[in-house]
Amino acid sequence: MDLSIVIVNWNTRDMLRDCLQSVDAGKGSLKLEVFVVDNASSDASAEMVRAEFPHVHLIENKKNLGFAAGNNVALKKAVGRFVMLLNTDTLVHGNVLSEAVAWLDTHPDVGVIGPRVLNSDGSVQPSCSAFPSLKFLTMQVFGLTKIARLDKYRMTGWDRSSERKVDVISGSAMFVRRTAMDDVGLLDEAFFFYGEETDWCHRFGRAGWKLVFVPIPEVTHFGGGAVGKLNHKRDVMMTEGTTRLHRKHSGLVAGIICFAILCLHNLSRAAFWSLLSLANRKGAKDRARHFLSVVADLRKAWPANKQQAVRS
Repeated sequence: MDLSIVIVNWNTRDMLRDCLQSVDAGKGSLKLEVFVVDNASSDASAEMVRAEFPHVHLIENKKNLGFAAGNNVALKKAVGRFVMLLNTDTLVHGNVLSEAVAWLDTHPDVGVIGPRVLNSDGSVQPSCSAFPSLKFLTMQVFGLTKIARLDKYRMTGWDRSSERKVDVISGSAMFVRRTAMDDVGLLDEAFFFYGEETDWCHRFGRAGWKLVFVPIPEVTHFGGGAVGKLNHKRDVMMTEGTTRLHRKHSGLVAGIICFAILCLHNLSRAAFWSLLSLANRKGAKDRARHFLSVVADLRKAWPANKQQAVRS
């Protein structure tokens, strides 16, 4: 088996259908298996897969296990020489699957690659990044990462037309060598929905495997799939996941500092949009309400990170 594609779904039936159709159209001559892990969806996603894609390996979880644990259920069953994590809100184009496998076959020291990923309007998505260090998070608070030449974190000053070693590949479209996965282990299930792919990439790099962005065309990532249903909880979970990441790899003090930086980020945004709402700026009230909700939930978020993340 050349490639095992793992797709975790939670209430994104129509996007999942489009994604699976694009995979079928783009598999070419690859020996390929596809897993859909349904995290207890209530929108008949599983029924759709059974009826329309009988060749897909459908795994139905009785509850929402999150992204890391959901992927792991299928990764334990996958037999491909390479595995691909793929979001439901994506479309696979052209020969990206076969080109990724061919590229990995000629670069045995590379453990993880990411292809070129596009937004829905055709613009290039920053689907790889540096590790979210405390320095980069602090720069983000002050808006410095919005300046392309200073943005070494998301690398927005780079047009993604060339190969480059990176720290992190987005889990929206990530190809992983099986021998590297066997070396490093599965995703850390202590992460529920954010931070898990960054942690995995960090572990690959620490084990000596290279992570490379390769401008293979291409995958469209629409965004707003399962994440779009989380509203302000998305930012809360992102804070929790990033804090857990720093605590796991750098200790308790680093985790506390990370949490404080991200709280400051959300507090500053809440204050900014609240002031604009007083001037009746369009959309400001909704943005203010969003960040105020994030801040309110973060007041009780830290205890969720007190349990040490499992080292795997």
